Amino acid sequence: MNKTKMLITFDLPNFYIEKIKSVSPKINVVKSTNYDEILRLVKTADVLIPRIFSPEIFLAAKQLKWIQTCGVGVDHFLFPEVVKSEVIFSNAKGVSKIPISEHVIGIMLCFSRRLNYYIKSQKQKKWKENPDVLLQQFEELNGKTVGIVGFGNIGSYLATKIKCLEMRVIVTTKNQSDASSEYVDKFFGMYELEKMLSEADFVILTVPLTSETRNLIGKKQLKKMKKTSYLINVCRGKIIDEKKLIKALKEGWIAGAGLDTFESEPLSSNSELWELENVIITPHVAGLTRNYWDRVIEIICENLTLFLENKPLKNVINKKIGY
Repeated sequence: MNKTKMLITFDLPNFYIEKIKSVSPKINVVKSTNYDEILRLVKTADVLIPRIFSPEIFLAAKQLKWIQTCGVGVDHFLFPEVVKSEVIFSNAKGVSKIPISEHVIGIMLCFSRRLNYYIKSQKQKKWKENPDVLLQQFEELNGKTVGIVGFGNIGSYLATKIKCLEMRVIVTTKNQSDASSEYVDKFFGMYELEKMLSEADFVILTVPLTSETRNLIGKKQLKKMKKTSYLINVCRGKIIDEKKLIKALKEGWIAGAGLDTFESEPLSSNSELWELENVIITPHVAGLTRNYWDRVIEIICENLTLFLENKPLKNVINKKIGY
């Protein structure tokens, strides 16, 4: 019996390897983190689960039929050679929607309750005790407007959580004609982005990185935001023009920013963002959870079953548009 060969190019624990193998006796799973060995093994691979990946590896894969990633963002995998090919490409959409939505709400609460400032005060053993001043510094999320840029899997799930806080939800989406949700108060087309930005107290970026969304938020868009509003980015750093954002934060165009992703990662120690008090920085961890790998393996196993049965896979990416 000819087995379907799956190559995994990272050190996935054996517990999960065995779970993948249990899908069918027709599957042969191999893994390697050695680049030269990967180049050799990929020649006969039918399925690839990559972390180590390059155009060279892809071109060496003579019989590859399907690539399944373990994350949601796929921009760093879509080399021209991959896009032009007939290889099916799928991601792990859905795996991070819970932690990312909770991360966003955590950042909003930090800004509204000034927790980021009080963490610093705790380290300095400083007690803030002028109640008349403090009363003017705290906000409530209740009744505020949240603008979500992008209404895919993460954006739509985030809307359901935000509504629980009795906030107004507005959304920009590429497919406005198809947009409907009981959790959204108002939809805007992407061409109306600046109009939406002007209404929001919190702007949440959840779009994929494509040629259309690169530098989507620049000087013009930041100027359209309220001076009391906050920008939160949990997608890709290159969605924002970082230099313009730093200027906006320093000059008070907006009140602050919660940033989980950056133009270059890890964020350089020389970046001015580190020193800005109105910025909350997290090191690209918004999507992480101890449940992450259990969910990823569940997606892989479900898609593997479909693949072996020659049925359409879930979470298939349109490689030309990038999501």
